[in-house]
Order: sequence, then structure tokens, then C-alpha cells
Amino acid sequence: MDCGMYKVLIVDDHEEIRELLERFLIQYDFSVVTAKDGDEMLSLLKHTEFSLIVLDVMMPGKDGLTLCRELRSCSNIPIILLTANSEDVDKIIGLEMGADDYLTKPFNPRELLARIKALIRRSEYPYVSKENNNSISMPSDECYTFDKWTMNITQQQLFDDQKVETILTNTEFHLLKVLVENPQRVLSREQILGRLKGNDSDIFDRAIDTGISRLRKKLEVDAKRPKIIKTIWGGGYQFMASVVKCG
Repeated sequence: MDCGMYKVLIVDDHEEIRELLERFLIQYDFSVVTAKDGDEMLSLLKHTEFSLIVLDVMMPGKDGLTLCRELRSCSNIPIILLTANSEDVDKIIGLEMGADDYLTKPFNPRELLARIKALIRRSEYPYVSKENNNSISMPSDECYTFDKWTMNITQQQLFDDQKVETILTNTEFHLLKVLVENPQRVLSREQILGRLKGNDSDIFDRAIDTGISRLRKKLEVDAKRPKIIKTIWGGGYQFMASVVKCG
């Protein structure tokens, strides 16, 4: 993996952590920019494209969870949250806000490096905003259509029938891809996890339910009465829509 082409944004209010992570990632040829808070992060995002953001949860002003939720309204950039709390409930809240991964402090920088590389491998596309996408990509791209949606596998994008893009996180994208590639088939959480781990995912069992919930809010007319992704009690999940492969 050629890390030199990737730019990582480190957002943490602790100067020592910013400097340590910057020095460490530079050793592996990443381009690194740091920000001390959310305001500085948002200012940088207006002018610079990043491959990934490492975002601390506990910061003065807007915390990392709030910033993560705001980013997800306009961007599918991969986000790794840094949290001082190891409880599963806090990890799940982070995933619900749109994070792709999380790491509990204190951590080994090599573990962060491995997670950064895994997320970038799954993404391979820099910052994408809604404003920059007003059409579905070239016919040569691999894609699927279902219900009113077109899912472009090559470009990692999802469009409705009005060609308006819906932003998906990397985790959401790969979870939806698993479901779309197995229409009308009941998949257990273990089967879904197995397919996701094939994409270098570190997502855990309980996070599957969180990911499904997030997808329903984006895909379904009524997320409380889903018709596209059904829960099979005691079994898992079933993708009910008819799927047509194109491209």
C-alpha cells in the first residue's frame, strides 16, 4: 500500500497526542494535518481533501460525536473515533453517529496505523460531498438497482431515482453490499460478520444491528416498518427488494 498518496487529518485537543501521531504516521509516508478542535477541523475541510479523519471524542466546544454526526450529513469520509471509554454502549453510539471505527485510549499507534490502512483499503476514495455529485457514474461501473435506488459498487455511491446521492459510511456501504449481493436470502449476524471481515472490517456483532438501523433510515420510506431490510427473529436479516445487476 502506497501511503504517500493519502492525507490524514488528526483532530485532538491534546497537543502531545497530535504531535505523536503526526510523527508516527509520517514515518509511514502519510501526509498528516492536525487540528486542535472542531472549528479548526471544519475550516480545513473547506479547502483540503482528506482520505481519513482521526477524531477525538472528548474535546472542548463541539465534541467528537457531534462533529461526526455533522460530517455525515455531507460527507462519506472515513472516520476513526478516539475514545477514553471502553464500554460497548459508547462504541455503539459512535457508530450510530456515523463513525467507521473506534479506538480506546490508551492505544498502540501501530494499531491505529493498521485501522487507518484497513479503512483506506475499503474506501480508496477521498472526501466526497453532495454538492460535487449530481449524476450517476459511467456505464462501465459495476452497480445494482433495487427499489428506487442505484448502488454504484465501483464508486461506492448510492443514488435515488432522482439521481440525488445519499451519503453512506464505509461500514454502511459494505453492509449494504453484503445484503444486495444476497437478495431474499436470510443472513445471520455471523454470516454478515464473516463477509464484512473479508473487507478488513473490525465491526462487532452488536454493531450489525446499529448498521442495519442506519441503513433503514436512509433507504426505507418508514424505518419503523421496513420493507426492504426485514428482521428475521432468531435468524438475522433478509433483503427483500428485487435486485438487478448493471454494468
